[in-house]
Amino acid sequence: MVESMIRDSSLAPEGQKKIDWVKEHMPVLSKMGDLFEQERPFAGRKVVMCLHLEAKTGYLALTLQKGGAEVTVVASNPLSTQDDVVAALVAQGIRAYAWYGATAEEYNLHLHKALDTRPDLIIDDGGDLVSLLHSDRKDVLPNIIGGCEETTTGVLRLKAMEKENTLAFPMIAVNDALSKYLFDNRYGTGQSVWDGINRTTNLVIAGKNVVVIGYGWCGKGVAMRAKGLGAKVIVCEVDPIKANEALMDGFQVMPLVEAAPIGDFFVSVTGNKNVVRKEHFKVMKDQAILANAGHFDVEISKQDLYNLAVNVVEVRDNIQQFELPDGRKLNLLAEGRLVNLAAGDGHPAEIMDMSFALQAQSLRYLLQQRENLKPGVHRVPEDIDRQVAQLRLDALGLKIDRLTPEQVDYLDSWRL
Repeated sequence: MVESMIRDSSLAPEGQKKIDWVKEHMPVLSKMGDLFEQERPFAGRKVVMCLHLEAKTGYLALTLQKGGAEVTVVASNPLSTQDDVVAALVAQGIRAYAWYGATAEEYNLHLHKALDTRPDLIIDDGGDLVSLLHSDRKDVLPNIIGGCEETTTGVLRLKAMEKENTLAFPMIAVNDALSKYLFDNRYGTGQSVWDGINRTTNLVIAGKNVVVIGYGWCGKGVAMRAKGLGAKVIVCEVDPIKANEALMDGFQVMPLVEAAPIGDFFVSVTGNKNVVRKEHFKVMKDQAILANAGHFDVEISKQDLYNLAVNVVEVRDNIQQFELPDGRKLNLLAEGRLVNLAAGDGHPAEIMDMSFALQAQSLRYLLQQRENLKPGVHRVPEDIDRQVAQLRLDALGLKIDRLTPEQVDYLDSWRL
């Protein structure tokens, strides 16, 4: 076993069962793994993955390992780490620094330990690894060829760094690929958020008022699935175009301060901070449920909740109940962290199959084009995006039409 920092190595058999299950439902990544095993594109390269450490991520790590990579995994969220999966990875020669419920100090130590391996390539989720590389761990920067970013929040942070001319190496914005955000953000988030809320609360959704804060691709998915569960959906937005989209998708649109008194469930999906705060808490109804499906645990102001509360108790696993002076009780799920991962298993395997296939191919692209890619944020090449989508159709046994030569010529010409 490689040097690691994990909770309990004896959990490996249970974690392996989880990995074996998702493997059966991730045919695109399986095909890439077979190809990588033959070609060994990552031979001699070190890869650090800072992601939510659950079974699907584990299968990505093993796929890169098949391609010859020396893989290290570290958590991007201390409440989404599944200790049995991490143990299973270590048992198969992957280095890991992570355990469930890590403190802020432990989380930071784990990131540093992962970077001590001096990786050539990274995969980040939210930008913590990239941020550390550009602050306290600049000593590792000369090793980095490039990396990939998984999330909307992380890409925003990368673009801010690029704008300031501080990003020191190329990063592929995997989140911006069509095969990622049209499926992962919309269908993956939509389903997994309600999986997490339902298993945590054991409450009915039908007939309730669900307030979705943010109507990007993730918000669209959350609202769509809430509607399917029978909820009355209210959308809160700051963008007039997205507000019109929500309106024409059949949802009510109003400011959060107006939605706050009538909402039963609140789901923040913005990537911003202090979106749900004191003025909203003061008018919410008793037993309102608060959940975050953005990225970091800053969207719902926990500080405001603690300042307002006269008592705080954990009434159920992953539910903190804040009692206000007038007796009303507000319920915060998963400490305000990603509810679909901190209180669930994350996106369905079939969805992550496409996203992680993009990650794997993007790392390979970085190696192939390392002499040509300048520091900055780069899109996933269109041919990789379409290849992943086609592999998904092939795995399902589905065929689609093709343009005739005449049609190709017609589309390429301005003449009628």
